[in-house]
Amino acid sequence: MGREPEMEEARENGGVGGSVLPLASLISPTGNEISELEGKIIGLYFAANWYPKCEAFTPALTAAYHQLKEHGAGFEVIFVSCDENRPSFERFHRAMPWPAVPFGDIGCKKRLSERFQVEGIPRLVVLAPNGEVVQPDAVELVHRYGDRAFPFTSARVAELEADEQRKFASQTLEKIFSVSGKDYVNGSQEQVPISSLVGKTVGLYFSAHRCAPCIKFTAKLAAIYSNLKGKAEDFEIIYIPMDKEEDGYLRSCSDMPWLALPYDDGASSGALARYFDVREIPTLVVVGPDGKTVTREGRNLVNLYFDMAFPFTDEQIRLLQEMEDEDAKGYPPSLRHTGHRHELSIVSDKSGGGPYICCECDEQGLGWAYQCIACGYEIHLRSGRDMEGRAE
Repeated sequence: MGREPEMEEARENGGVGGSVLPLASLISPTGNEISELEGKIIGLYFAANWYPKCEAFTPALTAAYHQLKEHGAGFEVIFVSCDENRPSFERFHRAMPWPAVPFGDIGCKKRLSERFQVEGIPRLVVLAPNGEVVQPDAVELVHRYGDRAFPFTSARVAELEADEQRKFASQTLEKIFSVSGKDYVNGSQEQVPISSLVGKTVGLYFSAHRCAPCIKFTAKLAAIYSNLKGKAEDFEIIYIPMDKEEDGYLRSCSDMPWLALPYDDGASSGALARYFDVREIPTLVVVGPDGKTVTREGRNLVNLYFDMAFPFTDEQIRLLQEMEDEDAKGYPPSLRHTGHRHELSIVSDKSGGGPYICCECDEQGLGWAYQCIACGYEIHLRSGRDMEGRAE
């Protein structure tokens, strides 16, 4: 099987620095002279200032970049902007420690996008020194492993995944918190040893005070927590603060009836977030009585099943889904709802349904729903009880 002509061209012209990215054309965010690219592994970073996922990923890539530079790794990142105007490009590039293709060099950006078939952002294409593609998209690897993903080869990824499997296989609650450097959490009046929580189902709640989705979910989770405590279930929640300031942490704690990891400027919380690959908040990770991770989708399960989701195991969720399938038989096949002008038809995940946000209550749904085939309007089955009349 022949190699792509452009990769052959890259080798003939001295590798990636000589052909794909002419050194003289690159610009530095600081105005300093750009060091030689030859012999280095290059990450082409396709991103845009206007896209939230790019803004979220850039700090993770920056942290990995600085770590690799400190260790003397032969690695460089080149920003290939997808911004709509020059001020946006310049604003975004100023926050980056690596060089970029000039905003006005549309030809170069187009060639790179076409060559590496870039259809979505953020995208991090990793190239070997000879111009060969090492990873077509390393965004996920940087999110999961940070600088440890270097040099991004298949062998390195396999090694990291094997390490991860061993880590989770031997996981205990105490080992989890050893990652954070803490062996206790804060109760309302006293410190609570992690060892005293062993044998319980524990929810690790990643959240922050100034976060509208967190505020909304915290209220729901608090009600469910109270219900489960009232039933004497062996369940506990620990707040893992993602607050940037201690004042926000203290305000969050005042709204929560459960335990909390002590605040330390995010070091402990950050370690736990990396351990569980937490990308967004709120996130509820559930750890079982044996110390193993039951699910990282606790938030979704709470939204779907409320306190019936406890203890969040696959067996419990299957049982709830079977009950939902049986309940659906009692609903009409179609109806008209007060919130929409078109007729709604009942669907399941086997007949056109799937994950959705209920257009009435703004909560997550999965599987069964009333759906408008014409425009995608969807509501929970329970929301269908509030209707103007049923279709014949």
